[in-house]
Amino acid sequence: MTGILSLKNISKSYGRIQALKNVSFDVPAGSVFGILGPNGSGKTTLLGIVMDVLRASGGHFTWFGNQPSEKQRRKIGTLLETPNFYHYLSGQRNLEITAAIKHKPVTDIERVIKMVRLFERRDSKFQTYSLGMKQRLAIASCLLGDPSVLVFDEPTNGLDPSGIAEIRQLITDLAKEGKTIIIASHLLMEVEKVCTHVGILQKGSLIRYGDVQSVLGNEEWVELSAPDMEKLRTILNQLAVVKKIIPTENKFQVYLNQPEADPAMLNQYCFEHGVVLNFLQVKKKSLESSFIEITENVSN
Repeated sequence: MTGILSLKNISKSYGRIQALKNVSFDVPAGSVFGILGPNGSGKTTLLGIVMDVLRASGGHFTWFGNQPSEKQRRKIGTLLETPNFYHYLSGQRNLEITAAIKHKPVTDIERVIKMVRLFERRDSKFQTYSLGMKQRLAIASCLLGDPSVLVFDEPTNGLDPSGIAEIRQLITDLAKEGKTIIIASHLLMEVEKVCTHVGILQKGSLIRYGDVQSVLGNEEWVELSAPDMEKLRTILNQLAVVKKIIPTENKFQVYLNQPEADPAMLNQYCFEHGVVLNFLQVKKKSLESSFIEITENVSN
């Protein structure tokens, strides 16, 4: 895939405080790239630099393989902070004003307001919208002119579970259209559900990045239990594909020498050897647990 954004040794200092330290990564075309890290890790600073809101202290970056320019920025829809919509005006009217400011066609409003599922409420005043609806209207403003790249800073911040689900679905729909989406977030579980690639920032340093599977580590295991746990252990130890068995309080965590766990095979094998399982579940390491492991290893 062709790179959309390429960063080379981006650094940013505020006096003695170094907010970013030699950050380098590439965002592939068509990816949903999550920039992860706790508050204060440098996510917002990084987005400010690549959108020319802030100037880097060192390093450089390119958009679409070229040096940044106003022409390139017109291909990018950006939501770095909540737009200043007029509360007493309708969603439709607010988008008309936004389109005029951005020099985008007013005829595009119907398309974007349908895309964010606000068409039925387009004539309602902004102040009557829920937080999730307000954020969807903000995303609609980014979609004016049909940019190929979208940059969002904490798009689900402050939303309730319903609002988070709405934004997650919208991002998923936009990704299916082939748009490249860059998201800064500290909500690891949400990023895991929508992103194809991730970069983890800690105290201004990029400590790991790549596709989600490589960052997570494609590790799965199967949790098993049976009335006779000792017999279960014995027959599992005789199975060639079993790599290791870790006993827990009342189950075994079984790791296999194959890319994906096969619960049906294990269930059949155990039954054929006289053990009836009373629990079987495939588990996979979450982004959150991987993030904790990665950041703790760096800190130590």
